[in-house]
Amino acid sequence: MDKSKLSAVWPKANMSTKKNKTSPDSVLSLFHVSKDYQLGDETLRVLDDVSLEIKSGELVAIIGPSGSGKSTLMHIMGLLDRQSKGTVTLAGRDVSDLSEAEAARLRNHYVGFIFQQFNLLPRTSSVENVLLPTIYNGGDAKLLQQKAIKILSELGLDQRLGNYPNQLSGGQQQRVAIARALINDPAVIFADEPTGNLDSKSGHEVVEILKNLNKQGRTIVIVTHDPELAKMAHRIIHIFDGRIKSDKRKKL
Repeated sequence: MDKSKLSAVWPKANMSTKKNKTSPDSVLSLFHVSKDYQLGDETLRVLDDVSLEIKSGELVAIIGPSGSGKSTLMHIMGLLDRQSKGTVTLAGRDVSDLSEAEAARLRNHYVGFIFQQFNLLPRTSSVENVLLPTIYNGGDAKLLQQKAIKILSELGLDQRLGNYPNQLSGGQQQRVAIARALINDPAVIFADEPTGNLDSKSGHEVVEILKNLNKQGRTIVIVTHDPELAKMAHRIIHIFDGRIKSDKRKKL
């Protein structure tokens, strides 16, 4: 991850302190992160003192049952939500106290998301859906369109560039969503139950795409309750009742 580029996007982000030291190849880190929700007079803690580090090039699966806190963890790591306590760093820089606008800008540049529901705009073509994250960044429209077409073609959708989501199968829609996640060259891609709405064949194809992206050097974090999907990862983090129950790396 280009840290000088990060400085250009968020120049005020502070380098991590000795207390919260990250490794040189750290993409993101959490230090003693907790998340609370207020339900009337009751405080519900959904994440409790979570610390972890994701390094460049890792393929990580975060697993746990429904209600374990894994989706909340992903939202905080992806700058979609804010922790109640603790520190979050991106490429060694503290991003815990960003404004909503600053977090959105940083998220758009450095985080890609793949969702179970695809989240494609229904009246927008494959190419146009892929280009949506670039609207906020500016750039040469022609070059960006060429890039979108190239990514879609590499994912086997060269004959579906002008199709709308309702003209695509579930697997094809998810590949458009993957292309959209890639268009801004993010430092990390979060995949939230990426095969959850797919048949077994399409699900297998998506798994192979994610594996190949990781082999190309992409950092990928998969959030799932499916142990079979988690097996593709090199590292499996098990979340239970808002805490890390285990964090195991496979021997490669």
